[in-house]
Amino acid sequence: MSTETIRLTSLASCAGCAAKAGPGTLAAVLKPLLETFRPQDHPRLLAGVTDDAAVYQIDDETAVVQTIDFFPPVVDDPYTFGAVAAANAMSDVYAMGGEVVMALNVAAFPEDMAPETISEILRGGAETVAKAGGIIAGGHTVLDDEPKYGLSVMGLVHPQRILAKTGAQPGDALVLTKALGTGLVLTAAKRDVVQPGHLEAAVASMLTLNRHASHLALEAGAHAMTDVTGFAIIGHSWEIADHSGVHLTLRASALPLLPGALGYSEAGLDFGGMGRNKAGLEHKTRIDPSLSDPMRHLLFDPQTSGGLLISLPPAAAETMVASLRADGYPAAVIGSVSAGTGVSVEA
Repeated sequence: MSTETIRLTSLASCAGCAAKAGPGTLAAVLKPLLETFRPQDHPRLLAGVTDDAAVYQIDDETAVVQTIDFFPPVVDDPYTFGAVAAANAMSDVYAMGGEVVMALNVAAFPEDMAPETISEILRGGAETVAKAGGIIAGGHTVLDDEPKYGLSVMGLVHPQRILAKTGAQPGDALVLTKALGTGLVLTAAKRDVVQPGHLEAAVASMLTLNRHASHLALEAGAHAMTDVTGFAIIGHSWEIADHSGVHLTLRASALPLLPGALGYSEAGLDFGGMGRNKAGLEHKTRIDPSLSDPMRHLLFDPQTSGGLLISLPPAAAETMVASLRADGYPAAVIGSVSAGTGVSVEA
């Protein structure tokens, strides 16, 4: 391999481990963890297996946020791959309302991979963590036929300021901070049918940290928050609905989309991660029958380094969206929260 490109892998294995396993399978394989480490036996564990990141309370003012994420290449350029992987890994800390402090590299590289290429991947990760105000203090690397890279990330949060999937309230509005469609655009790139401008827009979105949006969510008094990654907008909406005991209604017409995403969906582009999400979630989601098939498919598109999905009071939501748009984010109010259970999608 040269320092110019690395092999682009299938999105089915890169949009988070969730997309690879599927929501039903993941819940089943995590059962032993939940049975072994019961929350009532560990009162300092404030968030765990079913949350975006683990949170462990140290004292009245400090809790540690811990997460890990890594995947195969989603773009050909080594530096960009490292940067996207780092942004994606840090996102779970921001989804909990925390600040990134330190990270460790988690990597697997082929034995014959050029050292210059590996160095560029690590440089992309390091400079992205530095932009977030954190440091990379080491890590672990193994040999593997397929390159993989990511981070184990440690952050800090005040125990009383944690934002999780619980807490969404009837009457809340739903804000999405980034456009959807990275799965479709990256798959188009893998199959050599992507338009360069579409890929550039997707990469720019994936490189955008969720740090600023997380800060605004805290300032706005958000009630619940998660990041949209492997389970797509539908799956992560379901998580908030389930954890908070409420009903979420999404408006498809309000969803911000990456350039080209709908076109690739209209062209029939499909892949494993999207198929697994549809198989696990479509049958239990009420979707307006007038919604077009391409738009319906986008609802199940697994995201890499996606945006934050936030539940907060309507007035605060409008203010937050205005602030994000002024800063260049394609944020939008995409739905609402009501009493009940589950998720529905209106045209």
